[in-house]
Amino acid sequence: MNVIVKKFGGTSVTSDRDRERIKNLVELDIKNGNIPILVVSAMGRNSAPYATDTLMNLYNSINEQHSTRDLDLLMSCGEIISATLISAYLNNNGMKSTALTGFQAGIITNEDYGNAKVLSVKTDYLENTIKKGIIPVISGFQGISINGNITTLGRGGSDTTATLIGEALKADKVEIYTDVEGVMTADPRIVESATLLENMTYDEMYEMAKHGARVVDFNAVDIAKRSHLNIVVKNTHDDSVGTQITDSYKSDRILTSITKYDSWIQYKVDYKFSITKDQELMNALYQNNISIDMINFFEDYKYFVVQNNVSKELDDILKKLNLDFKKKENCSIVTIIGHKIHGVPGIMKRVVKALEDRDIKILQTSDSHMTISCLVGSEVSNDAVIGLHKEFNIDS
Repeated sequence: MNVIVKKFGGTSVTSDRDRERIKNLVELDIKNGNIPILVVSAMGRNSAPYATDTLMNLYNSINEQHSTRDLDLLMSCGEIISATLISAYLNNNGMKSTALTGFQAGIITNEDYGNAKVLSVKTDYLENTIKKGIIPVISGFQGISINGNITTLGRGGSDTTATLIGEALKADKVEIYTDVEGVMTADPRIVESATLLENMTYDEMYEMAKHGARVVDFNAVDIAKRSHLNIVVKNTHDDSVGTQITDSYKSDRILTSITKYDSWIQYKVDYKFSITKDQELMNALYQNNISIDMINFFEDYKYFVVQNNVSKELDDILKKLNLDFKKKENCSIVTIIGHKIHGVPGIMKRVVKALEDRDIKILQTSDSHMTISCLVGSEVSNDAVIGLHKEFNIDS
């Protein structure tokens, strides 16, 4: 089977124009002898009536608990609405199509509500649907637990659904349709000169996704890498070439992109070195499922950052442990990414120069073999991205 999985994001399934474009893409696949399988997200973004954030806000207006069975059940509705409407449009235009839930598509998970782990993908029902000449339109972002409860796969979960189905059916490729040309050297809403990356590696895309780029979810990239599944990121509304993501692309470029990740808070926790206190703090973070980043432990104090949404819970933990702390809110992490930056002299010097030339204070740094990240104030984060993009001349 020449299977092509086509995933359409929330801004690609909303209007009649979107649905007409999807129909045309499906017709082209069939004409070329391919078997299209569609995966769709909920329609629109926050404040749109069927968007995931809208459904979450509705639930939270009554009950502020997060990651519950009932909330997952509600959040799954957005994708089901999209799937049924897209399927209806295809049927109304002379095709045979059917909407499927994540369960019908075979996505089996644990019961970690809000961020469920996929345990297996059982494709019998899906394969029977294809053999009958019916085009499946799958509700992304959702699965079902072994106990029969509806679960959701976390942010970017529709990308995960698409790559899981692609992996299970040994698809030729997975096409991710969105509202941009493809993967860019920076967010084009911030950097006007940002350019399209026509080819990149899984590792580059993974690092971009982990550091704030919202084009493809990092879990989906991880799945694609392990199964050598080609991903193509394309614009729903035009025929641009898009971005090919594979494991075989070779490039001489040092830097690939600049990303920005908002909504961080920097903590400074004051206490002299103590194995007992270190272990108490780490155990409390683990037990409360709080992830910390940009971690610097010194003899008399510890620096790290957390996302805004866990700040209140972290404050309570630190107070309970009788630890003195200070925090700086409204921070962003700006990251340069490139598979050849490790060990290259002068890279950090240029990062510091680019930011200091714009009077941007670096609050903290971290690095890996492919990244250098700087914590800065959110009010100057866009300027930081622009400065770094210009300093390294990535758009050329």
